[in-house]
Amino acid sequence: MANESETGRRRVARLFDVRLVIGGLFVIYGVILTGMGLFGSSDAVAKAQGVHINTWMGLAMLVFGLLMLLWLRLSPPEAVPEPGDETDTKPSDEPS
Repeated sequence: MANESETGRRRVARLFDVRLVIGGLFVIYGVILTGMGLFGSSDAVAKAQGVHINTWMGLAMLVFGLLMLLWLRLSPPEAVPEPGDETDTKPSDEPS
């Protein structure tokens, strides 16, 4: 039963990790911006003096978002112990 509680707390800690939010948003915006750059009009390229800025910035955002998600995958957050858990603490009357 303690193992189920531990995995539940890990899932909650992972859900609220800022790397998931930042990585997810950068991936979504990167895909949208890359699509706009690839399928957009030539007027946007003319405004940027011949540079395909939407494509390049979209790819950069996509790579950054994927790196954030990879970081989350390789280094998952620790499960936060509940206030009632006494398994990790020593009693106060024990000498150090």
